[in-house]
Amino acid sequence: MPLVLPLLLAVVLFCVGVYGVLARRNVITLLMSFELMLNAVNLNLVAFDAWRVTEATGQTLAVFVITLAAAEIGLGLAILLLLFRGHGHVDADAARDLLEREEAS
Repeated sequence: MPLVLPLLLAVVLFCVGVYGVLARRNVITLLMSFELMLNAVNLNLVAFDAWRVTEATGQTLAVFVITLAAAEIGLGLAILLLLFRGHGHVDADAARDLLEREEAS
């Protein structure tokens, strides 16, 4: 299989992820879009590793990216649950207004 096909698929996945991050304000959609972008990076790593047959460095890096993605999703879902329990919504725009300001005495 030529190298161009997985790279084009990775570009499409990454562009869909960027569109999801820029256009949507739901936190769950933002997390899914970040996952799409990380999966596009993984696809690039594995495609270049298969193209260059010397060592399995791309696959090793892909495993590290998957581990990083799992940690990111765990932390993101924990923040999402705290946001929903405390305020009853998961809107990213409204979450910006949750910053605690010190009152002037």
